[in-house]
Amino acid sequence: MAPAISISLNDSSDLTDFVINQGHGVKGLSEMGIKALPEQYIQPMEERVMTKIEPRESIPVIDMSRWDDPQVANSICDAAEKWGFFQVVNHGIPIEVLDDVKKATYGFFGLPAEEKRKYSKENSPSNNVRFGTSFTPQVEKALEWKDYLSLFYVSEEEAAALWPSVCRDEILGYMKSSKVLINHLLQVLMKRLNVNEIDETKQSLLTGSVRTNINYYPICPNPELTVGVGRHSDVSTLTVLLQDSVGGLYVRGNEGEDSWIHVPPINGAIVINIGDALQIMSNGRYRSVEHRVTANGGSNRISVPIFVNPRPQDMIGPLPEVLANGEKPIYKQVLYSDYVKHFFRKAHDGKDTVDFAKI
Repeated sequence: MAPAISISLNDSSDLTDFVINQGHGVKGLSEMGIKALPEQYIQPMEERVMTKIEPRESIPVIDMSRWDDPQVANSICDAAEKWGFFQVVNHGIPIEVLDDVKKATYGFFGLPAEEKRKYSKENSPSNNVRFGTSFTPQVEKALEWKDYLSLFYVSEEEAAALWPSVCRDEILGYMKSSKVLINHLLQVLMKRLNVNEIDETKQSLLTGSVRTNINYYPICPNPELTVGVGRHSDVSTLTVLLQDSVGGLYVRGNEGEDSWIHVPPINGAIVINIGDALQIMSNGRYRSVEHRVTANGGSNRISVPIFVNPRPQDMIGPLPEVLANGEKPIYKQVLYSDYVKHFFRKAHDGKDTVDFAKI
């Protein structure tokens, strides 16, 4: 239902008030039936145009039904080295859990603006629960066409007390169901780095904190002029992404600067990508790769990533096992919270964040 309100799209303070302060988000703009994209969302030409889309290339799709097959392990590690992205099927997360979290995502974004606004930066009872729009509107020259709810997991008790009830149980169910998959992937990836056993300290370093986002990309009047999400790599160890059937996720290819590969939606599949933290820990062996999301003129799109991260207080750097054979470190030791702050302090800018950790 369109918000019964009129705003001047030419008045940037009016638009900011409607989208951000009142909590309507870009979903509210889309539902007003606007025919032209507001100027604030028009991206520079170099950000919105993908000159070279690779139709013949695709990231690997790996069948996880035979967990212990060495060929499966090799496929996972090869994909992490070459592409930084892969999809998994038969991964052990029940389809009904995935369907429930999709429905719950629509449930949250279907709430009235005043309900969603309770979780905005100004109103949320905790920094761990945040409803917002775009990425960091305060520093972006052009805004992204996306609304989101970000949930940092601390405990069941905090989630029960602070997360929106319309989606809380479904998101917790999705996070719990993904744990076996995450741990298996990390065991396989660590083995190739000569880490044969993930002890408590390593486990904490790799998966010590978890954040889930639910993302909503509403129908856009001029999708060719903007982006759903700009070029970036994730700051996580691993990202576990559920996308719907609409599509629009593109990954930087191996064929040079402007090469982009679409990640086609596969029913029941999960997209896995390597984050900056694991690129740094592997001393560059595993690749955290730039990706982006296009806006869509015909359909609303949702996605639900789980970001598996080190803890804020952890130091990240190349693992000792990786350097044991005399390999030279290309990254220094960095406090993870400093790395994350650096990422969120600026607009999306491709892979520039990782330079923060380079020696």
